[in-house]
Amino acid sequence: MPVSVIILAAGQGTRMNSDLPKVLHPLGAAPLLHHAMRAGQSLDPDRTIVVAGHGAEAVSKAAKAFDPDVQIVLQTEQRGTGHAVLQTAPILTGMPGDTIVLYGDTPFLRPDTLERLRQARARHAVVFLGFIAQDPARYGRMVTEGEELLRIVEFKDATAEERRLTLCNSGVVCAETALLFDLVAQVDSANAAGEFYLTDIVALARARGLSAGVVIADEAETLGIDTRAQLARAETLFQTAMRAEALENGVTLTAPDTVFFALDTHIGRDAVIAPNVVFGPGVTVESGAVIHAFCHLEGCHISRGATVGPFARLRPGAELAEDVHVGNFVEIKNTVLDEGVKVGHLTYLGDAHVGEHSNIGAGTVTCNYDGVMKHRTEIGARAFIGSDSILVAPVSIGAGAMTAAGSVITADVPAQALALARARQVNKPGLAARLMERLRTIKAAKGQG
Repeated sequence: MPVSVIILAAGQGTRMNSDLPKVLHPLGAAPLLHHAMRAGQSLDPDRTIVVAGHGAEAVSKAAKAFDPDVQIVLQTEQRGTGHAVLQTAPILTGMPGDTIVLYGDTPFLRPDTLERLRQARARHAVVFLGFIAQDPARYGRMVTEGEELLRIVEFKDATAEERRLTLCNSGVVCAETALLFDLVAQVDSANAAGEFYLTDIVALARARGLSAGVVIADEAETLGIDTRAQLARAETLFQTAMRAEALENGVTLTAPDTVFFALDTHIGRDAVIAPNVVFGPGVTVESGAVIHAFCHLEGCHISRGATVGPFARLRPGAELAEDVHVGNFVEIKNTVLDEGVKVGHLTYLGDAHVGEHSNIGAGTVTCNYDGVMKHRTEIGARAFIGSDSILVAPVSIGAGAMTAAGSVITADVPAQALALARARQVNKPGLAARLMERLRTIKAAKGQG
């Protein structure tokens, strides 16, 4: 059956005390919104709609960055969850199948939980996702009778008896699309908050003789983020889950608690990750690669047998082929290193391509930026770049060529050639001793004065 996904992301999140919309705060190096969208994608939906409000332009941009096909609707006034869902009616009215409503600040929903929600729709017209709360606090309470969901009561409107219930509402709901909008259109704001609650559709459905049900998830899955403290807790939960998954998949983490993953980190079996490694977004590490301690990686691809670090930084566009070695204090950006390349230490390679089995000496820098534009450096296969070489792009070093240590290369170097671009050394006998004596005399005179 076709399914549509609505993600509510219009709230400001005042308790975050931030100018940034709540759903754009990062978790695992990705906005909270991306986590919710990823959960929705597990259903293979026909369409995904994000309801934006506060910071709508930024929220829309972030949503499109994750899924270019996502549709955006605006909730210009935040008048409750029912009102937010109703904003999607112009897009979804008349669409076949079910609709599932998710939340942009709820990042941990599992695909199997959402699938259980869909399966429950075969037995009920409306299905809400609930959880047993250790501390129910101000969550809405779910009133049930056997397998039937009788109503959902917001905390502000609950009686003392209802507040003692521990089955709480996550807000996630699944219903047949046409029925959902039919019910939501009848929701009113006659409650303590004066808002249009999506949860009111339970009572409305039952008043028609329709069945409402509840699927229960683990409380950790339904964690919503409203404060910085909750965001910090969520980061801990996310990293713990990612580390456990990596270990289960055959990745060696020598000090798991010191490794930090992003939402989209991919690491192959038998890769080794040393302590204090941070993965930013967009990193793939193939099987058998080794990442040594204190490395930071983002937007890069590392192939089998490659080694990185310690203390290396790989930036977006870094592509390491098999058996490449990138050593300590090396930074790589928008650069392809072919098979067997060695970049041992103290080097910056930006906007470059290095041919197979080339050696890049310590202190090499590709000068890729002229203050306005970026330029590329091409280094051929089996080239040898001497230590402290400065390669002023655009420049090309031919296959098998060499540059002498300390050279500033401003012109192309033909294949097999040796380039020397430095001033001739001149020795002045005795001058060092005379200079030192003069300096000591000046220092002594200043001390006496």
